Amino acid sequence: MKKLLYFLPLALALSCAEKEGKEIETEITEEIREEVMAAKPDSVLRHHVYFSFKETSSPADIQSVVDSFRNLQNEIDGIEDFEWGVNSSPEGINQGLTHAFTLTFYSNEARDAYLPHPAHKAFGALLGPHLDKVTVVDYWTRK
Repeated sequence: MKKLLYFLPLALALSCAEKEGKEIETEITEEIREEVMAAKPDSVLRHHVYFSFKETSSPADIQSVVDSFRNLQNEIDGIEDFEWGVNSSPEGINQGLTHAFTLTFYSNEARDAYLPHPAHKAFGALLGPHLDKVTVVDYWTRK
């Protein structure tokens, strides 16, 4: 019985410490979530780029272009996100465009700095020999 009396306060103390630890963890998680939400604007600038490649371009050539485009986010400040994919629409109205790329910017200034950036120009030089068609559409998102 004496052992139980010694153990009970210890168990109670550990229980309280665990509960307090979870409360602190929850508070920290909430603070991080709020910081992330504050850093991300309500509206973002999407820069959509659509390519078709020349028939003479090999799959390795095309992959090299994709990899180079993807790497621009590591070379140019202001590119907040990058996505890409290959057309899979069954509608058949893509006008020959096969590859889609989306860059996300938080300001016109960031996009405007990206366009003449030397890394973007170097990418254009790599792309040029393989490019058949291109279309670019920029817009600010709305909810």
